[in-house]
Amino acid sequence: MKTYATVVLAAGKGTRMRSAIPKVLHPLAGLPMLGHVLNAVEAIPLTSAFTPLAATFTAHRPIVVVGCEAAQVQAAFGERCYYALQAEQLGTGHAVLAARETVEALTPPPETVLVCYGDTPLISAEMLARVLVQHVESQATVTFLTAITEQPSDFGRVIRDSSGAVVEIIEVKRATEEQKRIKEVNSGVYCFERRWLWETLPRLARNPFSGEYYLTDLVAIVRSQGRTVATVTGALEETVGVNDRVQLAAAEQILRRRILERHMYAGVTIVDPAATYIDAEVSIGPDTVILPGTMITGRTQIGSGCRIGPGTTIESSIIGNRCIIRNSALEEAILEDDVRIGPFSHCRPGAHLARGVRMGNFGEVKNSYIGAETDMHHFSYIGDATVGAHVNIGAGTVTSNYNGITRQKYRTVIEDGAFIGCDTIIVPPVTIGEGAMTGANAVVNRDVPPHALVVGVPARLLRMLDPAAAAEQASSEAEGGKKE
Repeated sequence: MKTYATVVLAAGKGTRMRSAIPKVLHPLAGLPMLGHVLNAVEAIPLTSAFTPLAATFTAHRPIVVVGCEAAQVQAAFGERCYYALQAEQLGTGHAVLAARETVEALTPPPETVLVCYGDTPLISAEMLARVLVQHVESQATVTFLTAITEQPSDFGRVIRDSSGAVVEIIEVKRATEEQKRIKEVNSGVYCFERRWLWETLPRLARNPFSGEYYLTDLVAIVRSQGRTVATVTGALEETVGVNDRVQLAAAEQILRRRILERHMYAGVTIVDPAATYIDAEVSIGPDTVILPGTMITGRTQIGSGCRIGPGTTIESSIIGNRCIIRNSALEEAILEDDVRIGPFSHCRPGAHLARGVRMGNFGEVKNSYIGAETDMHHFSYIGDATVGAHVNIGAGTVTSNYNGITRQKYRTVIEDGAFIGCDTIIVPPVTIGEGAMTGANAVVNRDVPPHALVVGVPARLLRMLDPAAAAEQASSEAEGGKKE
């Protein structure tokens, strides 16, 4: 089995970003810029374009060439990559040469070295695979990606002879006015024959204008040796680099458009794409509808048949099927199937709402489990609690979980079928037993036995309830609350 290795150049200082954060770690659609490139690199074997090589080639772990901010990049990606250090930034040719020792340590040694840039977050796995396959099938020494554009800007121009064969890539600073009018440009993705690459890179001459070693100069060397140079033409959009925050915002727009289109093609309705923001790692099931003003971030998972929004923010949460979330915020929360929330409610980290929970407007849940088919009415706060199934939590209920004297948080337990009256304040640690009831405005600061009715400040036992009658009364009052 033959192998290939990918070298990702990420050692640039990114001075135009005006930031203490390394350029390749600036986020786009919830991932660092370099993360998008690595995703594309790792997905090459999964693409349809790679099919001709699937039986004969496998990939090594990517090698990232890092520079002066190496520690931050390595901390962000850990063992996902190998790393090579370019201590002094002397151009792209020098950067690839810095990866030589790391590439040569791979077992088995790769036949081919694929090179791309860490600041091109729009590159696709399909495009990288096309370059790799063309390189192998044409038995080329060098293969590179080109693009046709009406506005070539500062991209290197691809010079061809009368037969159409590539002669060289010429940088803008060295180009004549006629050459600057060439519309075919270098897109900065290369494949090299490994042995030839390491033999040739040390012989590169410094560029007279910058004093750096340019990878593009290898093309003219290949041509002068009579070896094969191959090209693949793709969309310039995929390989545009990000060098400042204006370009970062432009790349973000393109990336978000792609993400929205991917979800819509997969069966998700997005009513207003211009007013919807979805991160790259979000998954959404078919027949879910996303309404305007919604932002879904992190590794959020949303099931099928849901209705999300308008004006909803969801961060790193798991949401089941057929859920409805209106004008609300969720952070690191779990919602099982058929949950309804909102409008204007908040699930904070650790909130877990079981199947069929109904949470009214201006409710808040933090670090709590709410059992199946429980109704949590408006203006209620449940924090650090375990709530059973079929519980009624009346409007204005508060768990006073924080003790300001000892600075500790205590837990509330409300067992199945309990009925918590409006404006009840629960001062934990407290357990409210199965089928128990609290009167309106009660302050519960001690355990309540199952099937007991407590009232007052502080709450005291008024009477014991017949379990069957209590269940009937709770059901009747819950239905009344829903109608209200």
